[in-house]
Amino acid sequence: MNHASPFRDANVLITGGSTGIGLGLAQRFLAAGARVLVTGRDRARLQQAAARHPGLETLASDIADADAREQLAQQVRDVMPGLNVLVNNAGIQRRVSIAADRSPWRERQAEIDTLLAGPLHLSHLLVPVIVSQDGPGWVVNVTSGGAYVPQPFAPIYSACKAALHSYTVNLRFVLRHTRCRVVEVIPPAIRTALAGPGATHGAPLDDFCDTVFAELEEPGSDEVGFGITASERFNAPKQLYREMFDEFSGRFPVDIYE
Repeated sequence: MNHASPFRDANVLITGGSTGIGLGLAQRFLAAGARVLVTGRDRARLQQAAARHPGLETLASDIADADAREQLAQQVRDVMPGLNVLVNNAGIQRRVSIAADRSPWRERQAEIDTLLAGPLHLSHLLVPVIVSQDGPGWVVNVTSGGAYVPQPFAPIYSACKAALHSYTVNLRFVLRHTRCRVVEVIPPAIRTALAGPGATHGAPLDDFCDTVFAELEEPGSDEVGFGITASERFNAPKQLYREMFDEFSGRFPVDIYE
């Protein structure tokens, strides 16, 4: 039986939405009847995405810059006050081992700022907007299989995604009494430009986005994987940590969203 998407008439912000996973999810939100605003650093790519997908709204913004995040949040409050879906997706990946990395620290700092500081700061700025809405809300954090199984070829990327996973668990905990659902999307290798020019390995992007969006539309798991990151082998070890979190998360009182 067909049913209306929960994202019909939703107001959606997706960071890193000019290409790859971000744009793939943006297409599906649009098809479901949502208003969608995507951000990215490359104005030309944003313009190309908007031209290919009528109705897609774009805003050039660098998620790695703290001032730009403040400006983005204010612009969203101004032009999309009904925001109820935030997808923290923007990402870069430097493929260089710890022992071989001779780059200036600013390159590593940019990776940390994009992958970790960006989604944490933007969530801090916009979760109160989402919680203030009358209906349901979603915060969707895109992490990685590398958050759980560190990747020696991309060590800072893996560390940032592991930290974002941890933050996502805590964000879900403090939002548990609200109507805002916190979902962690855990991609395996996906066929996008993340790994750099010419990289063609990974699962098909459309198959991944179809699966993720279908899971988001259903009131199901708070974690969405694909392929190996949806396998029993990958997920079985996590159950113990969930049980331990449930046991120890109440040791000290913390403020929560109501």
